[in-house]
Parts: sequence; C-alpha cells; structure tokens
Amino acid sequence: MTKIAVIGGGSFGTVVANIAALNGYDVNFWMRSNVLVDELNALHENTQYLPGYKLSHRVIATESMVEAVADASVVFVAVPSTSFREVVQQVITHAPSKSMLISTTKGIEAGSFKLMSQIMAEESSLAKIGVLSGPNLAKEIASKHPTGTVIASNFEEVRETVQEILSSDTFKVYTNDDMFGVELGGSLKNIYAIIAGLAEAIGMGHNTNSMLVTRGLTEMARFGRELGADPMTFLGLAGVGDLVVTCSTPLSRNYRIGQILGTGKSIEEAVGEVGQVAEGVNTVKLVKEKADELGVYMPLVSGLYRIMYENQPIKNVVSSLTLSEQALDVEFAAKEEKVLNES
Repeated sequence: MTKIAVIGGGSFGTVVANIAALNGYDVNFWMRSNVLVDELNALHENTQYLPGYKLSHRVIATESMVEAVADASVVFVAVPSTSFREVVQQVITHAPSKSMLISTTKGIEAGSFKLMSQIMAEESSLAKIGVLSGPNLAKEIASKHPTGTVIASNFEEVRETVQEILSSDTFKVYTNDDMFGVELGGSLKNIYAIIAGLAEAIGMGHNTNSMLVTRGLTEMARFGRELGADPMTFLGLAGVGDLVVTCSTPLSRNYRIGQILGTGKSIEEAVGEVGQVAEGVNTVKLVKEKADELGVYMPLVSGLYRIMYENQPIKNVVSSLTLSEQALDVEFAAKEEKVLNES
C-alpha cells in the first residue's frame, strides 16, 4: 500500500489528506503546532482552518518530520512559498530518496524567482516531481462541491499515481505534462484576484470583472510564453479555471486582500485583517520586477504594483487598461493567423 504524507496543516493540505484517506490510504499529516496535532488526532478535525470538516481516522497528525515522511512514497507539500525551500530540505533529509514530491503551493520564491517545482528539483536530483493546481477552494472541496484539479509532471508515473490517490466522485483529477505552465498559472492568477477584489470594493460591476479576468488571462499567457510555458496551458483549469474562481469570491484570500485595499487601507493592514498567507501579495512585486527585466507588457500588474507599493490612486488599475492596453483581443490567435496569411 502506498503511504502518503501531507506536509502543511492549512486548509488545502487538510482536504488533500482527507481525500487520500477516504480513498483507503494511510496519511501522515505534518503540522508545525503540537497543540493542533493533539487536537486533530483527538477530534479528527482541523478547527483552525476547516472547522466542522470531519477527517478520516486514517489521517494521523504529527509534528515530527521524521514520522511524517520516513516511509512515504508520495509527499504532498502544502506550505507557503516563504518557507517552502526550508521545509523541502527537511522532507528530503528524511524521506526515501525516490519519493514522489508534489507541490500544491501557488507562489514564487523571492530572490530567485524559482517556482516550487524548481526548488524541489534543486534540492533533490532523485525525486520525481509534480505540481497540483487548479480552481480548488478548500471550503468548497470540504463541502463536496464538484471540483476539478490538474496534476502536472514530466513523469507519467507521477500523473497516474496522483490521479489514483485523489480522484473521487466529487474531486476530478486531470493531467498535463506542461508542469511549468500549470504552476505559473497558479501563481500568476493570485495577482488578478487582488485586482478583482479591489474593483468590487470600489463599486465596479460584472462587466469590469469580466474585462479584468480576460485581460489578466492575456497577461498570464504573454508572460508565461516569454518564460517558456505553452500559452495554451493557460486555457485550462490551472489557468483560466483558477483565474475565474479566485476573481469572483471572497473565499479567495487574495480577493479579500483586494477588497480591503479597495476601502483605502494599506497592504499591511489588508494582510493583517485576512490573517492568513495570501501568496499574491509577494507575487505582485516579483512578477513586476521580472516583467520589467524581460520587457513583457503587463499593465494590470504594473497598475496594482503602483497602488500597493507607490501609493498611487486606485483608479490607475482600470485606467491602465483603457489608456495603454494593446488593441488585440485574442492576442496569440490573431498573431498566428497573421503569420499564416503572410505565408
């Protein structure tokens, strides 16, 4: 029997652990707090992140990394990007050398601009790596709302294994071999979720939200292609799927950050009110700097950056669309058609 480890006691790690357990797998669930470990093992519930969501008795919490991963053949890592490398180093020290490592973190490492799969590859040359991403609000998964996700990996074995571990009647697992594009989509969409929440807070309606989502998708694909991703990947669950859901609901932490910014509060105040890690806050700055370095045109990212870090008026987000955005609607299709016509 495959032994599963889930590293990170937040809401998404909790639902991943429980889905695997309900599918018949024994799951070691690593959490930092011994108080939460004792509580979860006694109550079979993560009262801090998903109160009322009952967990299978096959989910066993531990604060010991050795206990969590020593015999695990598949390890899901669900911790914030700021601590990801440190935690992965611990995992690799104690896990079997050929364990499958699956990242569920939608972020970018500051300083290096590394995605989580790249950090895993740097830290372990033997591990088979995958990325799990998609429109996956943990509270809705816990409520058994039908949900789709994507497992992306260069290894067919990883894709098939994760499909087997996590597929259920209400949780559908699709596959993709563009790991970089899937992971980048999950990171970039957090930026546009902040913008959408901000726009809602200042009274913008569904028309504006629709424009922000579609122009955000164009920016994501433009940036992704420059970095080597397949632009078509952004049309899937991990791109437009994740973008739509996080740009339309306060269940998204990044959307809530934007709503608070829209009331005139600072980014520091917004982060304090949300009280949980919102990856988009750091991603905005990192992507703005990388886009400037590469010469990639991203007016929405630039507009949000000015609001968050340069105290510019909120109206700049919307005006950046109308004043300087390129005229093409479906950018890549239009360019491809032009090339075909000229040839």
